[in-house]
Amino acid sequence: MNLSIIWDYDLDETQFCDLLDGKQTIGRLDSDWAAIRLLDYTSYPEIVRLLGFKRLIEGWPKWRKHVRSMSRHRSFDFLTVWLPANSPDWDK
Repeated sequence: MNLSIIWDYDLDETQFCDLLDGKQTIGRLDSDWAAIRLLDYTSYPEIVRLLGFKRLIEGWPKWRKHVRSMSRHRSFDFLTVWLPANSPDWDK
């Protein structure tokens, strides 16, 4: 994982992944915060690797308003509609 996405926090990769997976909360930092960080700052392959399609599709409606990039809005809006309609095993 590219740790530059958490440059402004004193976290290591294990802590970040524990936050993302809901195994840990540190103050206001929780799984939603970690997912939004990924969606804002990480590449698509890294997002899919760490979140998976199922969590991305299920969480996108809640996270969307917090993601800054309009091009990412368009991309994930498309993906979260297209994938369930066109890939029968998207949630595996």
